[in-house]
Amino acid sequence: MSLPHAILTALLERPSSGLELTRRFDRSIGYFWSATHQQIYRELGKLEADGQIRALASAQPTRGQKKSYEVLPAGRAELARWTAAAQDPKPHRDALLLRLRAAAVVGTEGLEADLRRHLALHRRQLAEYEDIERRDFPPGKDSPEDRLRHLVLRAGIDLETFWTGWLTRAVEEVAAMPDRSAG
Repeated sequence: MSLPHAILTALLERPSSGLELTRRFDRSIGYFWSATHQQIYRELGKLEADGQIRALASAQPTRGQKKSYEVLPAGRAELARWTAAAQDPKPHRDALLLRLRAAAVVGTEGLEADLRRHLALHRRQLAEYEDIERRDFPPGKDSPEDRLRHLVLRAGIDLETFWTGWLTRAVEEVAAMPDRSAG
């Protein structure tokens, strides 16, 4: 149930069109809550039908013009309710970890190369997050809003730091194993 809340958050930060929301998801929110263009538009329709958002009046009504949306009081109240509610952590599901477990019984063929590929991807993501941190959170930028946004980014940095460290060890371990395939 978090996609509507991600959209409400984004719209409270800045009224936007569906296309602008999609771009913002690609650049920021999507790092921790992804959604396709179709999912965003479908959810905008539901939020509008539920009276939580509305399309802003256009200065020039023309056919095919993009609609921008803003959050209504009911949407703000829903987001506040959801933010204040307790939620248990979700179990982590990762196909790579399952594949490692399966390799224990069927062999490690191809595993080292994919671990190296994952390591390169996580290193790139970590570098991107660190660039965002340098650009968007210089020393002294510490309003409560900035501090909360920085905490979200720090979670991404810390997770990528974990994954790069763990994958480095995993590559070393798998590389040191004798080749074996299931027989």
